[in-house]
Order: sequence, then C-alpha cells, then structure tokens
Amino acid sequence: MSSAKSLPFLGARSGYDLAVYGLENGQFYSIHIPAITCIVLSFTSAIAIIIASFRLQNIKTFFSWTKSERFVVYLALCDGLFNIAHSLDHTHIVITRNHVYPKELCEFYGFMLAEFITAQNLMVNVVALNVFVLIYFKKDLNFGAYDCRLLLYTFGLPGVGGAMAAYFGTFGPNGTFCYFDGVKGELANVFFTTVPLLTVLLMNIVFYGLTWRKISSESRRLQHTLGQEAATIRASLQAAKTMSLFVTAFFAQWWAMALYGIWQMIAPVPQVLFQFVTTFSNVGGILNGVVYIIIRRRRASAKSKRTAAREKQFQDIKSISDKVENSSV
Repeated sequence: MSSAKSLPFLGARSGYDLAVYGLENGQFYSIHIPAITCIVLSFTSAIAIIIASFRLQNIKTFFSWTKSERFVVYLALCDGLFNIAHSLDHTHIVITRNHVYPKELCEFYGFMLAEFITAQNLMVNVVALNVFVLIYFKKDLNFGAYDCRLLLYTFGLPGVGGAMAAYFGTFGPNGTFCYFDGVKGELANVFFTTVPLLTVLLMNIVFYGLTWRKISSESRRLQHTLGQEAATIRASLQAAKTMSLFVTAFFAQWWAMALYGIWQMIAPVPQVLFQFVTTFSNVGGILNGVVYIIIRRRRASAKSKRTAAREKQFQDIKSISDKVENSSV
C-alpha cells in the first residue's frame, strides 16, 4: 500500500522542496476533489446554521440563548472560516498542480487552519468540561460577560500560538495543502496539532465516559424522585445530553487526524488513513448541522410537551369546575 507521507528527502530546506503529493502516483485528484467536495458541503451547512439560528432568534439577545445554541453558532463560525481558507489552498493546488505561491499566501492559509482547528478543539473540550461539572457538581461554568472568557481562551490562545509559529517560519506547504511546513514545521506540527489534539481527545473521552455514567445513575434515581428536585435533575440531564452531542461530533471529525498524528511519528502513513483524514476533518460543518437539527427538534418536542401538559391541566380544572357546578345544581 502506498504511503501518504514519507520522510523528506535529504537536502530539503522547506516544504517547497517536497513533491506535490499525488502527482507521481496518480492520487492527486482523488485527494483534492473529495476534500473540496466535503469542504463545500461543510461550508454550506455552516452558513445555513448561522442564518437559521439568527432567523429563529433575535441576534440582540444572543448572549441570553442557551449555551448549546451559542456553541452551535461559534462552531459554525469556526467551520465556515476554516472551510474558506482550506478550500482556497486546495483549489489553488488543483488549478496550478503545484504548491501555493507566494509563500506568504501559503503561510496565511496555514495560520488560518491552525487558528480555527485549534479553536474548535478547545471549544469542544470546554463543552465536555462544562457537562462534567454540571452533572457532578451541579454547577454551570461562568464564561464571563459576552462569553469573554470562553472566546479569549478558544480564539486568543491559538492566535498567540499561531503568531509565534508564523514568526519562526513554521507555516508552509506540507506536500498536500498549506499548514505546517513539511520540513521546517514538523516539530511545530507535533506540539501544535498532534499533542493538543490527542490530549483533548483523551480528556473528552474521560469526561464523556464519566458524564454518561453519572447520567445513567441519575436517570435511575429520577424514577423515584418527585417535585422540584426531579425537575432540576431532569433539566440538568437534558442540558448535559444536548451538549454531549458536540463531543460526539468532535470524535467523528477528528479521530482520523489523531490516529494520523500518532502513525506518522512511527511509520509512513497508509494511503487509506490519509484519505480518511482529508475526508473526516473537512466535514465539521455537516456534523455541526446534524447537532443543530437534533437540538432544534428536542427544543420543539419539549415545547410541545409543555403545551400539552398545560392543556391537560386546564382540561382537568375545567372538568372539576363542571362537576362542582353540576353538583350544586
């Protein structure tokens, strides 16, 4: 099986000295066309989510929306901006059948990818932590006024890291697209992408497992609980289940990239795994769209149940009132 990435040849000074992957083995279009297709679909989904979110609710009250609803918008923005940058570099390479020139443009694309990939990873990690704290400690993480703490952490931290990487010239072509330079940026790629992604993935697995274990036990306890306590537990469980959808989508999007990061440090990466990476890592907008649809349906279902409960209560009161009137007559 052909390798998707081998060691740079001796004497290579930057990623521009590497061959454009796929031209020699006939895999060029099988890499870029599926990637561009996934990116376009993901971008379309991200834009649809943003438009639908602000059509259904007032933008002026955005920071009073539920956390799940705000997370959907933030992740859609990450996906959309990531898709724009990534579609441009893939398209550039397909048209020219060469690396992206000038190098400053490739470095810009690389910075954009690093910023929004990392921001998305950090944000989903915050979601997993928030769910864990909500379920185990009955507390909701405070993101500050206008979510300033969340936004500074998820977008500011990658921005600072990306600026440092750009200063040291580690962005550039890796043979397939613009990200960390395939020669000068290999070490930076490990510490900026592989290590954080694996760390976040493992943390999310731990948080996810513990959270669902607690949700299961709380659901059983709920069957024997009545009154306000039951309502509080039920609301917390529903919020946790909803936000856990983001963690599930994260696993679906980034499992291949995490495996790729480990594999490339040990041996050449098989072509099939490389194809998985270029496919799954580019469908974030689609996965986020699925999460959005589930959230909207759950909200509509909950609203319908509340309406039905109020109507039943009204009918019960009316029935009692009618009986009283009839007995008095």
